[in-house]
Amino acid sequence: MKLELPELPYSHDALESNGMSKETLEFHHDIHHKAYVDNGNKLISGTPWEQKTLEDIIKENYDKNKVAQNGIFNNLAQHWNHNEFWKMLSPNSNKIPGNLESALRENFGDIDNFKKMFCDAGMTQFGSGWCWLVQENDGSLKITKTENGVNPICFSQKTLLACDVWEHSYYIDFRNKRPKYLENFLDNLVNWEYVASKL
Repeated sequence: MKLELPELPYSHDALESNGMSKETLEFHHDIHHKAYVDNGNKLISGTPWEQKTLEDIIKENYDKNKVAQNGIFNNLAQHWNHNEFWKMLSPNSNKIPGNLESALRENFGDIDNFKKMFCDAGMTQFGSGWCWLVQENDGSLKITKTENGVNPICFSQKTLLACDVWEHSYYIDFRNKRPKYLENFLDNLVNWEYVASKL
């Protein structure tokens, strides 16, 4: 398989009034994500990995005993993570759909507590990484955080919501204020309809 940089599902300036600038998307999507695609293609070119799916390559290259993963894993996992991340953002403010709201209340008590727990996960992820809302095989919802490019595929979890907490995702707009970035992400940027469709 050949990795391809996806088009954003909105224009580069579409999220500016929601707190994510055109400059951030130009750097984050056009430079950082493109680098994962370009590097990933070079690393798998001419290898048996070229014949496998993105998900299988991620699973088969993840080593639970190592914090530092290999280059194939790092680039392809980050490609997958960003593919999801772009779809989780929307310029249109939308309410949390009823099925998702019910599931969040059932698992976290109320929406405010869910948001607090999600922000806490993102704020306490030391260094680069991601925070996630995932669904376990038994249907329960869980908030997790992972280092670098590690994602829920590695743990056989379904990703419902992903937030990138690498500095390049927020430094232009929020400088070192990661908590503000996370709060703004939940309040103004999430495409809740997309998240609910994944339940």
